[in-house]
Amino acid sequence: MDEIGARQDLIRICHLMYERSYVVSSDGNVSVQLDDGRVLATPTMTCKGRISEDLLAITDLEGRPLNDCRASSELAMHLLIYRERPDVKAVCHAHPPHGTAFAVAGLPIDQPILSEVILTLGCVPLAEYGTPSTEELSDAMRPLVKHHNALLMANHGAVAYGADLWQAWDRLETLEHTAKIAIVARAGRFAKSIRRRD
Repeated sequence: MDEIGARQDLIRICHLMYERSYVVSSDGNVSVQLDDGRVLATPTMTCKGRISEDLLAITDLEGRPLNDCRASSELAMHLLIYRERPDVKAVCHAHPPHGTAFAVAGLPIDQPILSEVILTLGCVPLAEYGTPSTEELSDAMRPLVKHHNALLMANHGAVAYGADLWQAWDRLETLEHTAKIAIVARAGRFAKSIRRRD
């Protein structure tokens, strides 16, 4: 992807993440690998709802800075995904409420709830807990990245990735939508079981 288009798409996705409450304050991070191999990434400690193109960090695939902006402290997670999945060129990490509820409860999203989800996203496993911004987190994710297009991270949030920024975003959005439906369906089954007892 060319840098001008990538900057515009990345900013739009950050704003969508904030508008839909997938992130608050300085939560979350987004990156895209440019055609020349450089990585364009959200900066550390910046609200995604107020981010602008001039704040974006550029690094190489080892995470070394190539401009004056400091990339997110969780860039290592993105770089791991790029190394493990050569087909992936963009990564979105956020804390969408329903998907994160699954992560906090220690549950994967692995039930075939909707046929569309099976076809577009597949199973979303739960990576074991790893402290954010550490190798512990990358180590927990590593065995899962090659086989899935999105992951939940225990007590942390969700990450989705794809061939471009919009595919990564679509997968994150599908993850959250699926988690929301699953929670509502479980609440419905619970209410139904209570009515039967009465």
